[in-house]
Amino acid sequence: MKNFIYIAAFLLSVASAAQTAKTDSLTRMLKVVRTDSAKANLLNKLSVQWREISPDSAMVYAKRAAALSQKNGYDLGAANAQINLGNTNIILGNYRAAKAHFESAKQMFENIREDQPDNNIIKIHLARACASLGVVYSEESNYYLALEHYQKAAVLYQDSGENQGLSKVYNNMAVVYKSQQNYSKALEFLKKALPIQQQTGESTVPVTLTNIGAIHAETGQWNDAFRYYQQAEKLFKSYDNPRGFALLTNYLGDYHRQKSHLDEAEKYYRQSLSLNEQMQHKFGAALALYNLGQLYFQQKRYAEALPMAEKSLAYANQIGVLDQTYHSEKLLSDLYHATGKPNEAFAHYKNYIAARDSITNLENTKKLAQAEMKYDYQKKEALLNERNKRQTQLTIFAVLGTVLLIGLILLAYNRRQVKKRLTLEKEVAEYEQKALHLQMNPHFVFNCLSSISSFIVQNGTDQALKYLSKFSKLMRLTLEYSKDALIPIDKEIESLQNYLELEQLRFHNKFTFNIQASDNVEFNMGLPPLLVQPFVENAILHGVVPKDDGGKIEIYFDVEGGQLTCTVTDNGIGLQESKTLKEHSVTAHKSMALDITRKRLDIMETTTSKSAQIEITDLKNENKNGTRVKLRLPVQYIP
Repeated sequence: MKNFIYIAAFLLSVASAAQTAKTDSLTRMLKVVRTDSAKANLLNKLSVQWREISPDSAMVYAKRAAALSQKNGYDLGAANAQINLGNTNIILGNYRAAKAHFESAKQMFENIREDQPDNNIIKIHLARACASLGVVYSEESNYYLALEHYQKAAVLYQDSGENQGLSKVYNNMAVVYKSQQNYSKALEFLKKALPIQQQTGESTVPVTLTNIGAIHAETGQWNDAFRYYQQAEKLFKSYDNPRGFALLTNYLGDYHRQKSHLDEAEKYYRQSLSLNEQMQHKFGAALALYNLGQLYFQQKRYAEALPMAEKSLAYANQIGVLDQTYHSEKLLSDLYHATGKPNEAFAHYKNYIAARDSITNLENTKKLAQAEMKYDYQKKEALLNERNKRQTQLTIFAVLGTVLLIGLILLAYNRRQVKKRLTLEKEVAEYEQKALHLQMNPHFVFNCLSSISSFIVQNGTDQALKYLSKFSKLMRLTLEYSKDALIPIDKEIESLQNYLELEQLRFHNKFTFNIQASDNVEFNMGLPPLLVQPFVENAILHGVVPKDDGGKIEIYFDVEGGQLTCTVTDNGIGLQESKTLKEHSVTAHKSMALDITRKRLDIMETTTSKSAQIEITDLKNENKNGTRVKLRLPVQYIP
C-alpha cells in the first residue's frame, strides 16, 4: 500500500527523561510568574513539550494559553496558541480542526506584521503558520495549495535568516512532489534541506535521510534506500525523535520484506507498532498493523494476521483514513477467504469495494476542487499581474513606439533596397542566360551548315536538298522556341529527332538512335532549349563516327530524386580514346558549345537555388564501350 513520507513538525520536541525534566521545570515556573503574558508563553511552551508525550495534555495547555491571551489582548500569545492547537490536532489526525487553527494563526500574525513589518520574529511565526497550513493541505492531497503555502513560508524564512524553518519547508515540499510521483523534484528539495540541517545540527537530519531513502525505495532502488535508512537509524540514536523513528522502522520492515528477510521485517514492523501506540499515533499504528497482517498472510500465519488486520481497520475507521480502510478491508477479505469463511470474506470485500469507490469519488471531487481553486488563483494572479503590467507598459510603449517607428522606416527602406538588388540580380541572370543562348544558336546553325556543305560535296545535289529540307524543319523548331527560357520536353525530343536524322543522312546511317521518356516525366515539365544537343553532337562526332562498325545513341529522360535527368549514351570509342583524337582535331566551336552549356547550368543553379550538374562516365570503367553523359536538372514547369 501507499506509505506516507514523514512530514517534519514545525515545533519539534523530544520525548525523553530530559524532556520530562523540562516540563517539570516549566510547571514550577508557571506557579511563580505574575504577568499574564508570561503565563501564556509558558503554557504554549508546555503544550509544545507535551505534544509528543501526551497530545491530550498538549491540547489542554494550548487551550489555556489561548484563553488567557485573548482575555488580556495578547495577540502574539493567542496566535502561538492557535499554532499549538493546530499541531496537536495534526498528531491526532483531526486535519479539519488543524486547518481552522492554522488559518486563525496566520491571520493573527499578518495583523501583527502590519504594525511591525521588519520584525523578524513575526516573520518566522507567520512562516510557521503558512508552513503548517501547507502540511494540512498536503495531507488532504490539495497539492497546489500546499506548495503555494510552502513557497510563502520559504520566502519568509529566507528573509528572516531562519535556516531551520527553511530546511523543514524544503523537506515538506519534497513530500508534495513525492505524492505527485515527481521523484526527481522531491529529491531536489530533500537534498536542499539536508546540508542546512547538517550545518545547523538539527534533529531532523535522520528524518530527511529517511525521506531520501523512501524516494529511492519508491523508484525500486532498494540498495540505495537501505544505505540512507542505515544512516538515519544511526542518527536517530542521537536525536531522539520517536515519530520519525517509528516511520523509519516501518520503512526498514518494507526493505527486509522486499528482500525476503521475513524475520527482520517482522521485528521492524513490531517496533514501529510499539512506538506509534506509545505516541497514540493511530495512523502510524494502523499502517504498522496492516504491514504485519500482510507479512503473516504471506507466510500463511492466518491466525496471527487476522487480529492485526482487524485492529488496523479499527484505527483507520476511528481517524477516517479511507486509504487505510480500503487496504485493511481487502486484507481481511483475503484472510477470511483463505480460512474458509466465505460470508465474512464477502462482507469485507463489499466494504473494500465501497471504500475504493469512495476514494475514487473523493479523488475526483478533490481534482475538481483543485482545478477550480487553481483557476480562481490563476485568474486573480492574472488580474494582479495585468494591473502591474499596465503601468509598466504605458512607460515602455512610449519608448518602444518611437523605436518601432524608426525600425519600421529602416526595415521598409532595407526591404526596398533588397528587393531592387534581387530584381537586378534576377534580370542579370536572365540576360546572361539569353546571351549564352544566342551564342548557342549561331554555333548550332554553323555546325549544321557545315554538315550540309560536306554532304553536298560527298553526295550530290539531290541528297543535299533532302538534307536541307530536314534542316529547315529543325531550324523552324529551333527559332520558334529559342526566345523561351524553357521548352516542353516533347518539343526537345522532336528537335533531337530531326537533328539525329540529319546526322544519319550525313554519315550514311553509320549509327542508329533511340529517344525515350519515362512515365515519371510530366507533360508540362520543361528544360532550356538546345541544352542537350551539344552532348548528342559530341556522341556522334567523337563517339560513334570514329568507330569502325555501326554505333548506337540512346537518349532517355526521367525524374530521379526530385531532379529531371537526361542521359545520352553511346557505344562509341569511349572518352579516353576520344580525348586522344581531339588533341589533334578538336575545333574551337565544339569547345565553345560545351563551355557555354556549363555556364548555362551554373546560371540555372543560381536562379533556381537547386543543383544542376553534368556527369560524364567512360563506360570502359564498367567493362563496356562508349560514353554516358547524364544531366541532372532542377524540375521546372511551363505555365
